[in-house]
Amino acid sequence: METRCNQIKENLSAWLDGELEAGARQAVAAHLKTCAACRRELARLTALDEALGRLQVPGPPQVAERVLARLARPRRRWWQNLALAASLVLGLTVGGSLAWDMYLLFPTAAANGNGGEILVLEDFHDFPQGSLGAVLVSYGEEDNGS
Repeated sequence: METRCNQIKENLSAWLDGELEAGARQAVAAHLKTCAACRRELARLTALDEALGRLQVPGPPQVAERVLARLARPRRRWWQNLALAASLVLGLTVGGSLAWDMYLLFPTAAANGNGGEILVLEDFHDFPQGSLGAVLVSYGEEDNGS
């Protein structure tokens, strides 16, 4: 019976607001006729709903309208959206190119016996997961056979 009461109590707020489908609404109503604990819970929810309905708005109502007006964003023109998209593509292209050049630089330096950059990075083990330093250190460990 307690499991049934828990299911009913989960639906009481929706039942009170008239948001339940017909079948669920009838099931809740039938259960409420037989269960005093769920009727008490419904009485608490009803009292809370009424108390919240009596609350006064703190301050003049124009304050909310002015805040919402300030939050409203002006519409962008089509060329501003195009410029934003072009900047994003340019940034990804330049960043990808620099990352690729950096990726190619480190294995070449290690093959020439000049792996100073990797050795310096290996001294620091507190790289955030997924950062460039953690990636470079992991490549250095693979090359050393660790």
